[in-house]
Amino acid sequence: MSERTDASISALPLPAEEDVPEGVQRLWARSREVFGFVPNVFVAQAYNPEQFQAWWAYFNLLVNKPGHLSNAERELLAVVVSGVNRCTYCAVSHGAALRHHSGDPVTSDLVAVNWRQADLPEREAALAAYAEKLTLTPAEVTPEDLDPLRGVGLDDHAILEAIQVIGMFNMTNRIATAISMVPNVEYHSQAR
Repeated sequence: MSERTDASISALPLPAEEDVPEGVQRLWARSREVFGFVPNVFVAQAYNPEQFQAWWAYFNLLVNKPGHLSNAERELLAVVVSGVNRCTYCAVSHGAALRHHSGDPVTSDLVAVNWRQADLPEREAALAAYAEKLTLTPAEVTPEDLDPLRGVGLDDHAILEAIQVIGMFNMTNRIATAISMVPNVEYHSQAR
């Protein structure tokens, strides 16, 4: 396997494109077509390509496919969790996605630092509060913590999806932080 290193992307070696499986090559090509670049997460995690493809399949299902939450709500959860975890890669990249899906160039920056200052609508604030608690103090979460979510109109399918998205981003944040993954510069100007 040809390896390259680029400390501006990851603390671990990066695979050469010719060394990754065809499925990863297709994802990289599609990313170039849609975004104009390959997200660093797609390169850094592809060092272990089978694990990356399994992660991507679940991540894509939770974040990019139609579900019980809106795209903006899923990205809000991603930014809250990533901000709480101080995961630069995910806070920046999903902040760009939140700006895109919400049409609001300011709120995602506020959410990434302190969602309470973002003046979120009641439903979004309930999601943010739950995401923060599940991220910071999972041992203290009780079934009663779901009541505020139900109180703002979320059904149990939407609640489970929110929990799955929160869990996905806690895992992804830890991976990104552990390998010192840096966001692509392109994210900083997207949807501004």
